[in-house]
Amino acid sequence: MRVIGIDPGLAACGWGVIEVEGPRLRHVANGTVRTGTGDLPPRLMRLHAELSAVVARHAPDAAAVEQTFVNRDGLGTLKLGQARGVAVLAVAQAGLVVGEYLPNLVKKTVVGAGHAAKQQIDHMVRMQLPGCDPDSPDAADALAVALCHAFHLQTSNRLASAIAAAK
Repeated sequence: MRVIGIDPGLAACGWGVIEVEGPRLRHVANGTVRTGTGDLPPRLMRLHAELSAVVARHAPDAAAVEQTFVNRDGLGTLKLGQARGVAVLAVAQAGLVVGEYLPNLVKKTVVGAGHAAKQQIDHMVRMQLPGCDPDSPDAADALAVALCHAFHLQTSNRLASAIAAAK
């Protein structure tokens, strides 16, 4: 199963694709979509086009996007929300169900601490995906989102199997 994780952002949106075969995890690809500065609509269009191309190129079976947090800068939060909406749209248009995870849950799942620093996330992503070299902190975060989703999918599948076996 291929899983794409997305760490939404307007200036820099990280993405990462992993492959899951039972307990084995493998890094497939990662990157960062950079939209530059300027008017919002062209930046959102670029984000959509590039994420759609990534999804088409890597053909994931599952997708997850980090949920938006609210910060003190209301305008920044709105722009982040719009970028997140574009990310969700890009994977939903490919027919994928989108998993959504709070940043603290991603950190807790991958690092073991809900308030882990960026360096800790990068380190654990590299440990769990040998040979992986995230091209930015945003790409490392996106790979962490993909790992989080893969772990939660595996857990829910095991639970469903156990319930079915108990009937």
